[in-house]
Amino acid sequence: MNAALESLLYEASQLFLVPVLLAIAGLFLYAFYAVGAFLWQARQRHAGDPAGFELMGLLAAQPDLGVADLEAHAFRRLEVARIATRVAPMLGLVATMIPLGPALRALGDGHMADVSRGLGVAFSAVILALVAASLTFWVVNVRRRWYASDLLAIEARLSGSGR
Repeated sequence: MNAALESLLYEASQLFLVPVLLAIAGLFLYAFYAVGAFLWQARQRHAGDPAGFELMGLLAAQPDLGVADLEAHAFRRLEVARIATRVAPMLGLVATMIPLGPALRALGDGHMADVSRGLGVAFSAVILALVAASLTFWVVNVRRRWYASDLLAIEARLSGSGR
């Protein structure tokens, strides 16, 4: 019974390797998209282009919005990158652990090529996941600072206008 349960768990865990690797690849691509969008917005902000100041543009388009509404928009804007920042390392760990089972089994059988292949997949996946998490972490934190300073400026402007 114990051996059957162990075998079932082993086989079930192996089913997750491809979906986890695809998720890591997707997060890796998303991280570069997020960095590109961030750099574009940084360029806009540096040039003083109003398009780089989302919250102020949103307030100009919808003057009835309050600071809480703008803050909610900022949180929504950061949500996907925040999730990517947290999920990518977890998926990297999962993608590291799944190939280790077959690699250890191959090591016991003396098949060093299979060990090497399993370890290559494990380490490549965790590296890509950590790079994705690092990039999105950077984007989230700088954007969070931008939004906080924009909200302060908006609050000051709204309190100065008697609103």
